[in-house]
Amino acid sequence: MDNFFKGKLPGKIATVFALLVLSRVGTYIPISGVDRAAFAESLSGGGGVMGYVDTLTGGSISKLGIFSLGIVPYINSSIIFQLLGSVFPELKKLQKEEGEAGRRKFQQYQRYGALGFAIVQAVGQCLYIRPFVEDFSPVWLFEQSCALTAGAMILMYIGELLNEVKLGNGTSLLIFANIVSALPSSVGQTITLAQEKGDATVLPVFFGAFALTTLGIVYVQEAERKIPMNYSTRFNAGGLAKSSYLPFKVNSAGVMPIIFASSLLALPATLSRFTDNGAVLGVARFLSPGGGAGYVPVNVAMICFFNYFYTFLQLEPKDVADQLKRQGASIPGVRPGAATRDYITRVLERLSVLGSVFLGALALTPGAVEQVTGLQTFRGFAGTSLLILVGVATDSARKIRSELVMESYDTKLDEFYGSKKK
Repeated sequence: MDNFFKGKLPGKIATVFALLVLSRVGTYIPISGVDRAAFAESLSGGGGVMGYVDTLTGGSISKLGIFSLGIVPYINSSIIFQLLGSVFPELKKLQKEEGEAGRRKFQQYQRYGALGFAIVQAVGQCLYIRPFVEDFSPVWLFEQSCALTAGAMILMYIGELLNEVKLGNGTSLLIFANIVSALPSSVGQTITLAQEKGDATVLPVFFGAFALTTLGIVYVQEAERKIPMNYSTRFNAGGLAKSSYLPFKVNSAGVMPIIFASSLLALPATLSRFTDNGAVLGVARFLSPGGGAGYVPVNVAMICFFNYFYTFLQLEPKDVADQLKRQGASIPGVRPGAATRDYITRVLERLSVLGSVFLGALALTPGAVEQVTGLQTFRGFAGTSLLILVGVATDSARKIRSELVMESYDTKLDEFYGSKKK
């Protein structure tokens, strides 16, 4: 505890909390000239499409806050540029081979894309709420679109500041805060619905399933495939190599496939703000988490795709094989170079299948619980929300433990050199 309070970690944790609180403040600063009570009432009774998007933004859409767009524009931009990076070698080289300068340039492209998405979504949202605007005019549309776009850019900047603190992914932490802010009302609704049903077994079954799902998520998130490693003689000092292994997580992509899939599933609802076209509204209803026939299969398919894509985006088998070769490391029974690359590829493909099965099962769990209990308060996005909550919490806890270990080493080194000077 002494090392904890003497180090930088308390300041970092305080910074994270302050930034997350700031990200919630904009939710309660409304745009002007709108009957918010009437809009919130229509949203609560209008099905699951907009309610689903509202979950991503922590309720700012229903409150018509200046942060209504949330971090969604930046996520959409990230998806597009990550996909483009796998298609165009120049972007991939910029991201992976040109060092810090290349990554900064790639991130700047993502910011430009986020600005474009924010402008389009801001105009769409203002047009969507037009029936509730007291005095709609081009000037009002321009002013409120600018306010919403500025709010999205502020959230993007807050996410980057959170990244710099290095206690978790900034985008994931912002979504984590949004979901946590909606939990009290969801729990209250669950208890109210259970009391109305008058069945004493409903709540134990519901919260028991919730707890078991959480335990399953923690177990899979922490599961690893450990590949033993051999080192050449010059690296084999002190018998350290005897316990060396190359760890691959079963769900190495973490919560990002869920976030990507959730953001893309929200696009039809976003497009429906622009038009009353029957085809667009039909797709939005088809993909609605509140009972849409296509929500579950499309959600599972997109999660599987992004899980496979993001796994290989994070761990390029050729790069890993080349790095092992440079370090004088090899996998027992596998030749260095191309054979190691192929072996790692096969391992990652199998792990991505396991991870996809896990994520798909998680997406189906809320529907199964709803069938058993009849409670709908955690329908649709809730299963994936739970994964985001657990995933972000475990990731942040792991990084906090790493910070504590590093501070302990720093303290011991300072004591060591201090004793030498004496």
